[in-house]
Amino acid sequence: MGSLTASIDMKRYGRLLARVVPRVIATEEEKARAVAVVESLMEKGERNMTPEEDALLDLLTNLIRDYEALAYSSRRRSKPHEMVAFLLEQRDLKPNGLWTVIGSKGRVSEILAGKRPISRQQAKNLAEFFHVRADLFL
Repeated sequence: MGSLTASIDMKRYGRLLARVVPRVIATEEEKARAVAVVESLMEKGERNMTPEEDALLDLLTNLIRDYEALAYSSRRRSKPHEMVAFLLEQRDLKPNGLWTVIGSKGRVSEILAGKRPISRQQAKNLAEFFHVRADLFL
């Protein structure tokens, strides 16, 4: 948000992170916890936040945004190949990053084009790779 990241005191930021323990959000409960921290930081107001709190606010809002993007897209029930494409885009990855996850360049291309279904094993591999639920790909 407002403060420069160059002015962050890494020890102070580390202590703040240790108290909050931010991580990739996987459940509504984890999202609610992150939202509560965001709300408490925002109550302080941007001018009253330390650079470390500002950095934490930025981190948490990105984690919440990523969770909501996945949660809402899965509720819409995207097609499995659309979910793979979405996750690649979200993480700024190229399809060749999935060659070892899926099995081959040709299979990745066919899956992304919607011409080949994703097997259960491939869904498990994708879930592990992207740190999401396997049912998003089935």
